[in-house]
Amino acid sequence: MDAPPASPLPATSALPWQRAAAGAGLLAGSVPQPTIFARMSARAAQLGAMNLGQGFPDTDPPAAVADAAVRAIREGVNQYPPGPGAPALRAAIAEHQRRFYGLDVDPATDVLVTTGATEALASAILGLVRPGDEVLTLAPWYDAYGALIALAGGIHRTVAIRELGEEGGDGRARGVRLGVDLEELRCAFTDRTRLVIVNSPHNPTGIVLDPAVLSAIVEEATAHDALILTDEVYEHLVLEGAHVPVATLPRARERTITVSSAGKTFSVTGWKIGWACAPAPLIAAITGIKQWLTFTSGAPFQGAVAAGLALPDADYAEIREDLRARRDLLVAGLRDIGARVSVPDAGYFVLADLSPLGAQDAAELCERLPEEAGVVAIPVSAFLRPGEGDHLRSWVRFAFCKDRETLREAISRLEHWAQTQQG
Repeated sequence: MDAPPASPLPATSALPWQRAAAGAGLLAGSVPQPTIFARMSARAAQLGAMNLGQGFPDTDPPAAVADAAVRAIREGVNQYPPGPGAPALRAAIAEHQRRFYGLDVDPATDVLVTTGATEALASAILGLVRPGDEVLTLAPWYDAYGALIALAGGIHRTVAIRELGEEGGDGRARGVRLGVDLEELRCAFTDRTRLVIVNSPHNPTGIVLDPAVLSAIVEEATAHDALILTDEVYEHLVLEGAHVPVATLPRARERTITVSSAGKTFSVTGWKIGWACAPAPLIAAITGIKQWLTFTSGAPFQGAVAAGLALPDADYAEIREDLRARRDLLVAGLRDIGARVSVPDAGYFVLADLSPLGAQDAAELCERLPEEAGVVAIPVSAFLRPGEGDHLRSWVRFAFCKDRETLREAISRLEHWAQTQQG
């Protein structure tokens, strides 16, 4: 297979913001461009379109979590918490890792609370990647990865997520199966690989990497003395199968930085409470960057997230079941209009190939869709560099983390739009 293009190492004269914008594919000349999420959300507001583009939920957090935040504010928990995070939250994170995954984590040395998962990822990449180091991700990739790798001066290498065939189930084709070719994955590692970012459950595809892929990542990282940075923000939103943290695999723990957050699980994306778990030397390195960014944040929310992490298993199951029902609602609607659908195993998003409706270029379609259909979506090409994913050129990402009324209205509008395409 042809190797995917590597991001060019920007000229040394480029300013850091220019490197970051270029790494995310958002530099036009010398002008930074807004993210597609900002642009499309603005169009949704302007046109009154159903916003299935940006991944923020319409649901409220669990009452125990919301009540704890309100109580903390009223009780005066409004000043700086400790830089590494409130002790109660660090203890809750350590207990969470033990409870769900059997991982023994020292809350005093192996846990760092951050301003969302993005700050944990940023601090790790900026703290551990040197200019010229290679950083490996899957493609499509969350846009922050490219920006942060470029900001650190790293070289961004990718392994493509591809169609692997059709899935069966429930008496009919379940949908398009997406995944990673193991040979391609192994060949992507080199002696210059410093870091591999493992995003599973994956955004935007919703796939959960299977054990063979995770094992191959650990084997190659070990062979090339690379670090593993995991982005596990959808860990409790696995709708099919189970989440397996990389840190639980043999020989992985000592080189793995596990990142997660409360935003997606508890529908509190605006609180921006995330964390990193890793061996003490890696946490110290990440803290060396994080302390010069926000230093600390979210005082009244940290205890509330600790309360959320302690919720009983039944509450976690209820969150998943509610999300699964909304996924199935949107998947059925997309199938009914004739789209090829990849049914997500986890997360907030479903991918649909709209080429059967004559839409070969999803980027062009998504610019028209707010006016033509009254629905906002994101082209998968927004998570790719030019030439990196032509096989996904006609694929669109729709968010199903919305209330059922919004989803039903969006489906109705898409059905009407599809009829005009066929007529």
